[in-house]
Amino acid sequence: MKIFVGLGNPGQKYTNNRHNIGSRVLDEISAIESGKKWYEKFQSEIFELKKIPGKILLIKPQTYMNNSGYAVNAIKHFYKLNNSEITVFHDDLDLAPGKVKIKYDGGHGGHNGLRSIHQFIGNDFARIRIGIGHPGNKEKVANYVLSDFSITDKLWTEPLVKNITSGISYLIDDDYNKFL
Repeated sequence: MKIFVGLGNPGQKYTNNRHNIGSRVLDEISAIESGKKWYEKFQSEIFELKKIPGKILLIKPQTYMNNSGYAVNAIKHFYKLNNSEITVFHDDLDLAPGKVKIKYDGGHGGHNGLRSIHQFIGNDFARIRIGIGHPGNKEKVANYVLSDFSITDKLWTEPLVKNITSGISYLIDDDYNKFL
């Protein structure tokens, strides 16, 4: 079993925020299986992929970004998962817009969603870092990540989300090089 966690804040007003790109990727992945619905459990929205071999759950914590660890920890313990079965998709200020990298463990880099997950399960899980760029000034970070992508940003975000989705089978097979 594997779980893919898409970090973001719950609610319609946050849907297009830069901070929600991880959650947005999972929405696109779930669209592979039309007609199915997300359900709520463990303070999360959950979607089970059936068309892909193996049990794959998509998880969108509904605890707000800063408390994502509560939901991830509850799911990890219920399904008796190892951290190696958890992959977190999240925005990353330190990467150029549209750049994607994989990190297998390490620090949270100031990301409050990752910080929360670290507090509950440790840091030895995979992350898909999705670059959103930096506003250039540390004082502007909070407003920047909680602002919507611009019209011109959508020129790179839409294809990026689709490309990540098209490579999901490589992530399931732990073939990170092919995924990238």
